[in-house]
Amino acid sequence: MARPTDLAKQVRQTIQRHRMLRAGDRVGVGVSGGADSVALLRLLFELREVLGVRLLVLHFHHQLRGAEADADEAFVAELTAQLGLEFFAGREPVAERARAAGWNLEDAARRLRYEFFERVVREGRADRVAVAHTADDQAETVLAHILRGTGLTGLAGIYPVRGAIVRPLLEVRRQELREYLARLGQPWREDPSNRDVTRLRARIRQELLPRLERDFHPQVVAHLAGLAERARAEEVFWSALLDECVAALAQQTSRGLRVPVAGLLAPLAGLVRTEAASGEALARRLVRRLVEEVKGSRTRLTARHIEQVLQLARSPSGGATHLPDGVVVEKEFDHLIFARVDPSRLRQPRGQSRPPAAVTYEYEVSLQEQGSAAVDVPEIRRRFCLKLIDWATAPVETKQLPGVLDRDRLRPPLRLRNWRPGDAYRPRGRAHVHKVKRLFQEFRIALRERVGWPVLTCAGQLAWVLGMPAAEEFAARSDTRCGVLITAGAMDAGPEPE
Repeated sequence: MARPTDLAKQVRQTIQRHRMLRAGDRVGVGVSGGADSVALLRLLFELREVLGVRLLVLHFHHQLRGAEADADEAFVAELTAQLGLEFFAGREPVAERARAAGWNLEDAARRLRYEFFERVVREGRADRVAVAHTADDQAETVLAHILRGTGLTGLAGIYPVRGAIVRPLLEVRRQELREYLARLGQPWREDPSNRDVTRLRARIRQELLPRLERDFHPQVVAHLAGLAERARAEEVFWSALLDECVAALAQQTSRGLRVPVAGLLAPLAGLVRTEAASGEALARRLVRRLVEEVKGSRTRLTARHIEQVLQLARSPSGGATHLPDGVVVEKEFDHLIFARVDPSRLRQPRGQSRPPAAVTYEYEVSLQEQGSAAVDVPEIRRRFCLKLIDWATAPVETKQLPGVLDRDRLRPPLRLRNWRPGDAYRPRGRAHVHKVKRLFQEFRIALRERVGWPVLTCAGQLAWVLGMPAAEEFAARSDTRCGVLITAGAMDAGPEPE
């Protein structure tokens, strides 16, 4: 067995310190053909017997660069054959998938590449997948997060181990890898897109980081990597605390995770007596964790996105804010609902509130001298039944219902329609006219439920609003002879009293 090179020994120490691999593991090595991934393959090939692992070479074809990408795949396949290893390739039309999902091209390439790696593990071809992120990549990532706006979570940068993905080169400089390949006489492929300075990462790599090293501190890469390591250590503590907060505060509903605003804004209330109980630092992290719980994976939230959610929580009124990856947060009175929606349905810019689509309808209602009348409203999938009641023999509980109308006070035309902005009436027992919009808040009707909310008009005046007292002018009272009880139910079910 040949002795590992000094660089291979350093990589082995990283693998052991972070417990990346175990003896007997089948390790997929992600190889694009670039210098970093080729060096990773050669280093793991050196260490395979020492580590007791078997290697499988993985290559993902993004179908973005035509013949150049085909040449990359051929190069990796040939190198794999030279080393006597198994080769497995995947491919996806990244540009097409990006357009369909509304992703930017770089993000789509990363997502689909990692989906390929995860599929390899899921299918049992590999136990771990090693990818070639370096110390330079770590520094670039931390800087990119800072420039885009990040909290402490973003300072943690790239994790050495994330699920089945491991990064053995995370403590190695990119230049060290090139020198290693030069000593081996090992060629590699160059991807011109890595030099495209219209991309933020490329500008950081080509311009910002070299200037920081040259003009500010020669160890800036090591310092940024150290910062990321310390931030990751703190994340372990925060993660455990967030697990407890989510378990205590979040309730899973059919619409998503329901969280009390008070609990989100002051998660430590009752535990801490100082101003720290307001827990803004914890609240910010809790927002991120809740979004991740709904999304089912890591999220691309920036500090601006998190602040939008906190502003929504502090707002005295309802509303909604849309976040990346089809996550929407809605405020309903004293709770926030974190939910996932189809991103293709979101047409407005991210972060802006999307009002519910309007629903309009209007149906004429004919009351008979006896019996009842039914009106189907397919626009809201509900059936309304207007039942005539002999008031003298009506049960006490029926007479106490606030929404019952007096038949003799109603005059045609009677119309059942959706509520409209500006609708107002005087509810039974009140001295003043109230706008329906204000009554929605008083009766805690959620914003999304107000769309198409039914009202009954009598000769153009509001007489009845679902779930609220009848209008004073038309309400049943002690001298009523015939009451009108309106019930509502699903169109395919019997009506239920409202």
